[in-house]
Amino acid sequence: MTRVAGIDCGTNSIRLLVADVHPETGELVELDRRMTIVRLGQGVDRTGRLALEALERTFAACREYAAVIEELGAERIRFVATSASRDAENRDEFVNGVVEILGVEPEVITGDQEAAFSFAGATCELPGTETYLVVDIGGGSTEFVTGTDHVQAARSVDIGCVRLTERHVRHDPPTAEEIEAIRADVRAALDLAAEAVPIDTADVLVGLAGSVTTVAALSLGLPAYDSEKVHHSQISAEQVAEVTDRLLASTHDERAAIPVIHPGRIDVIVAGALVLREIVERVGAREVVVSEHDILDGIALSVA
Repeated sequence: MTRVAGIDCGTNSIRLLVADVHPETGELVELDRRMTIVRLGQGVDRTGRLALEALERTFAACREYAAVIEELGAERIRFVATSASRDAENRDEFVNGVVEILGVEPEVITGDQEAAFSFAGATCELPGTETYLVVDIGGGSTEFVTGTDHVQAARSVDIGCVRLTERHVRHDPPTAEEIEAIRADVRAALDLAAEAVPIDTADVLVGLAGSVTTVAALSLGLPAYDSEKVHHSQISAEQVAEVTDRLLASTHDERAAIPVIHPGRIDVIVAGALVLREIVERVGAREVVVSEHDILDGIALSVA
């Protein structure tokens, strides 16, 4: 077994997984998994630059993660940076800060690479006989990837819960016009994804990341977030629609009072749920299989 650390830095959150991985079988034994909302993509869609306060939040999380990695003695580290840092003019400031803190250069990966990592992490525990459509709804982008035991087609499109919230939402709760603007962006992105990925032919729809897991926790009626109950739960299309409608009608304070919604997702979960609902309806899925294992697990597996 090789002890590795994988870090996934996205538009909304930065996450760490330290695990022992068998390089031949792909068996993964989790030692530490944690997530911090840093909103690295704050304002990027509007300004094209990473905000100073967003960089400071991200570097603070990196310092915390560096201490965990040192304590657990990980032999190898891989730091993957996704949508926000891919789009920003001042990404060198981000790269230099990460190198100084963690001693490893972040890999600003392409959307297709992001999709491949997500697929590997999401399906590593699932049977290799089904055709999967894995959908990873992030803060700045959403990845669509199909395959069985390997990736067959993938596409990343620029819709995510942070990007769509910043672009369209001005009221609390959002107005009908704002909701329709989000839907229009998602539908256009789905058309784009469908040019490369047969999104309506898979046997199983697998949903990843915080928007999906939050919708699942709300559907399950959990009093507090429980990753073991959320992982591999099967949420029907009707449940997705019901939770989305409930969120669309809610205020910030009402969402803040729901324990399963992470404080960093209160402002963006409405858009995230809408993305999931539009996907479920477009592909005609009766349910979505929710996975807690995602790009972070794929990164850790790739290190070994």
